[in-house]
Amino acid sequence: MTLERQQATRPILTAEIIIVLLLSLGQSAIYAVVSLIAKLTADKPLSQQAAVLNASQSPRPYLDLTYQLLGTFFDLIPVALALYLLLRDRISPRTELGLSFDRQRFDWGWGTLLAACIGIPGLLLVYVAKLLGINAEIVPAALQPVWWAVPVLILAAIQNAVLEEVIVVGYLMTRLKQWGMSTIAIVATSAVLRGSYHLYQGFGAFIGNAVMGVVFSLFYLKYKRVMPLIVAHTLLDVVAFVGYALLPESWFTWV
Repeated sequence: MTLERQQATRPILTAEIIIVLLLSLGQSAIYAVVSLIAKLTADKPLSQQAAVLNASQSPRPYLDLTYQLLGTFFDLIPVALALYLLLRDRISPRTELGLSFDRQRFDWGWGTLLAACIGIPGLLLVYVAKLLGINAEIVPAALQPVWWAVPVLILAAIQNAVLEEVIVVGYLMTRLKQWGMSTIAIVATSAVLRGSYHLYQGFGAFIGNAVMGVVFSLFYLKYKRVMPLIVAHTLLDVVAFVGYALLPESWFTWV
């Protein structure tokens, strides 16, 4: 006998969404706002301050590696929670979120195209934002020059992609639809959330990531598949993180 999908009430959905977000990217958004306020009220202009991603956690290389791996592991726990909550309500991440490996040509094809369409204009936006003084200097990678730096940066890129696309697109859009929100409001909410937890980098980062959020949300609404978004996000972050770590520093003075 097929089990019927459970119907959660609005108050239960609201509480669940708030809890999941406060354990994950909603928490990041709050910290990002505080970080931006701190930068704006500092003695130096925003453009002369740095937003450091993937920083070293210890001067001792293997202790640093341990911290990096633990951080990646625990950052993915909210993803497990979100997927569990959907499964509890008979919502299959595989069939309804497209979180599966059975359409790799589709996923990698569209993922690569999305990465190019977002990444190339994104570079121009970063440059313009710096000229306007509305972004901090972005440092995508600040790990020690150790053998494990590149694998850890690639792992960080995958972790960011899975966390953001599963939570902000797959989970959140599914729950907001159940909640009764309109399609336009769902897309706007997802996009604004994506932009907000990048505010520690500045206003340009908010705009760029919010636009990316709109594109990714519309793609998901059309194809009901989150895997191409994970592929695209991973490619974008790998290029940013690993490229910054390996290429000469003089190449990134415009960032």
